[in-house]
Amino acid sequence: MIARNVYREDHEMFRSSVRRFLERECVPRQAAWDKAGQVDRETWLKAGKEGLLCLSLPVEYGGAGGDFGHCAVLIEEIAYANVSGIGFPLHSDIIAPYIHRLGSEEQKRHWLPKAAKGEVILAIAMSEPGAGSDLKAVRTTAKRDGGEYVINGSKTFISHGLTCDLVVVVAKTDPAAGAKGVSLILVEADRAGFRRGRKLDKIGQDAADTAEMFFDEVRVPAANLLGEEGKGFAYLMQELAQERFVIALGAAAKMEAMFEATLRYVKERKVFGQTVFDFQNTKFKLADVKARTIAVRLMVDHYLGEHMRRKLTLDEAAIVKLYSTETMCAALDEMLQLYGGYGYMMEYPIARAFVDARVSRIYGGTSEVMRDLISRTL
Repeated sequence: MIARNVYREDHEMFRSSVRRFLERECVPRQAAWDKAGQVDRETWLKAGKEGLLCLSLPVEYGGAGGDFGHCAVLIEEIAYANVSGIGFPLHSDIIAPYIHRLGSEEQKRHWLPKAAKGEVILAIAMSEPGAGSDLKAVRTTAKRDGGEYVINGSKTFISHGLTCDLVVVVAKTDPAAGAKGVSLILVEADRAGFRRGRKLDKIGQDAADTAEMFFDEVRVPAANLLGEEGKGFAYLMQELAQERFVIALGAAAKMEAMFEATLRYVKERKVFGQTVFDFQNTKFKLADVKARTIAVRLMVDHYLGEHMRRKLTLDEAAIVKLYSTETMCAALDEMLQLYGGYGYMMEYPIARAFVDARVSRIYGGTSEVMRDLISRTL
């Protein structure tokens, strides 16, 4: 849609291999994933073999040794392919960095190579039934008992909840200390007392296995502590900028893909003896969508350049997530309308994009939380 200069030649070469993988291994499996409610293990292992997981991790820990530009290419291509529910970016760009940055050498060498191969699927358990975006209010506890932590509590809305092998659990090690009592603890999914709840029935992303989790006297070694005790909330704030930017990257690419698809559709679809595109209303609607799509692309590419230089701030991440997701959802709604009744049919890409996109204004921090964060800088 516009010329881009944020990527290097090696990024674009990588894009070609990602696109081939998605077309070969993911697009044909989408219907089966939706029916099963999860992405199959074989695809995870194939992605690991192709070097598509944990792209920015150092080679010594099993990663590809790339930079965030390679991660961004994968995120964009997933959006362009309109593949739904595939959690590679969550696994690689949101959860694995916690282990890489905070983990002990033993933790990193044990878990990261397996995550990069797709042998271990990662999840992070933040949200609770009574505490969504308010991470200071989590009630799950991790009490020290000699050389172990004993974890009790429940979590909800957990992506990879049914398939994960390792969970980064956000828990209170000192309930009386507020934010300073929050810690991060690694919990293996085969620990006694850990139980997966029901798969949650969502309005989109059927293939994303989102579930509840329950911890009933789950005992883990004290060595499973990630980073330092009581610094969990600070760690979360440091990593949330990238999590929110990952969502913005997908939003920009989704807008572009659906704009091109909608433009093709309205030029082919005829009604009252002319194409839908021939109506002035259609042209004006798409002109607005194109302008907003380019605005989002320019904003996202600017902040992508900043993030590749490790300069993206928490408030900037809030700005780009808020604007890109709100703009995308409004644009998708207008484009879906141009399809008429066919826009309501899930066999059309615009319908899948529409229902899948709605959660982008909720997860990673709601739009209201983003506005609150931005307002603090005014």
